[in-house]
Amino acid sequence: MMDFKLDGQVAIVTGASRGLGRAMVIALVEQGMNVIAVARSMNELEQLQATAPNQIKAIQCDMMDKQAVAALPDFAVEKFGRLDVLINNAGIAPAGSFLNQDQDVWDQVIAVNVTAPAILSRAALLHMTKRGSGKIINIASTSGILGKAMLVAYSSSKGALVQFTKALAAEVAKLGIQVNAIAPGAFETDAQNAVLESPDMLKRRLGKIPARRMGACEEIGPLVCYLSSELSNFATGGIFVLDGGESSKL
Repeated sequence: MMDFKLDGQVAIVTGASRGLGRAMVIALVEQGMNVIAVARSMNELEQLQATAPNQIKAIQCDMMDKQAVAALPDFAVEKFGRLDVLINNAGIAPAGSFLNQDQDVWDQVIAVNVTAPAILSRAALLHMTKRGSGKIINIASTSGILGKAMLVAYSSSKGALVQFTKALAAEVAKLGIQVNAIAPGAFETDAQNAVLESPDMLKRRLGKIPARRMGACEEIGPLVCYLSSELSNFATGGIFVLDGGESSKL
């Protein structure tokens, strides 16, 4: 990976304990960044922290806890002296028929996937605006661009996150802060275990992807590093799709 000149900078990554979030933390640490790694699972976070104890600080946090979420940027500044990058990656995707899904499921999805990133972004901006620089990266989804049956709440929340990205980018660009989103497609994460473990399901799933494979988690790292760096200072309000061509098909 090229040198993105991120030495000594500080990031917050939510949903950091596994999958894409974990891969993001590892990529940023390899570039010399200090990272506040946030998730609900402390055991997995501690394992991640052990890979680079001087650069990673694990914080257990429930994205439904508004006060705890809002306090994360202050903690980052107290721990590492600054905050340069916020990556809103934590999310939930309960599947099921919209007609039969409880209202509580919808409320929880919106709280975790939309409200928590908004609260955290506002708190982070209080620090970033003082310095006149900063990066916010929202992890959306191709489901938030095209929509997906049996994932209506999730698709709606990620669609909202896409528009949040664009609107906030327009508002804070003059302050020297860039806001972008990454929209991943199918990646080899725990969320895909049922598909990965079934040859028939996997064949059907890969048949929908022009690249004929799922993404490897580490493939998101270079894009995250680019969007975290000064090389991307003119990129804001962008939705960077990473899906092996699936959403580009007619």
